[in-house]
Amino acid sequence: MNLSPRAIFLFGFIASISMIAFAISYFQLYKAFEPCPLCILQRIGMFSVAAVFLIATLHNPKRTGVIIYSLLGFVVALAGGAVSVRHLWLQNLPEDAIPECSPGYDYIVDNFPLMDAIPLLLNGSGECSETLWSLFGISIPGWTLVGFLFLGLLSLSQLWNKR
Repeated sequence: MNLSPRAIFLFGFIASISMIAFAISYFQLYKAFEPCPLCILQRIGMFSVAAVFLIATLHNPKRTGVIIYSLLGFVVALAGGAVSVRHLWLQNLPEDAIPECSPGYDYIVDNFPLMDAIPLLLNGSGECSETLWSLFGISIPGWTLVGFLFLGLLSLSQLWNKR
């Protein structure tokens, strides 16, 4: 079955919003896990992917637009995946190499200029190294990476869609 680019972009939007909704409703509200700075950056990345898919769905572009949205969606998903990889790296550090806890996301964003805040957020902190939950041995940032890879490949697949 060859779906239209609009249908595939809509599916990508629904998938990314579903991942965000699951993170907020299950992990944050039900399990009461407080998101660390890297978790928040991953959510921002997932919202960004969702935004690209939503705009592409509403725009319903022709072939050139599909190519642009596909590449943009892939690049945004790749950036989100890079944050997930950083988070996984922090979770797998030895105990003596884990960075100390730093101020929270809100404090950093409110009190530092953007160009200083971004490296602080990407550095992560001790709280980012905790593995609070896993499924099949894969932690939350691992599953988020899987989600970003899926959405990036879904977006990139539009380059070969003949419709």
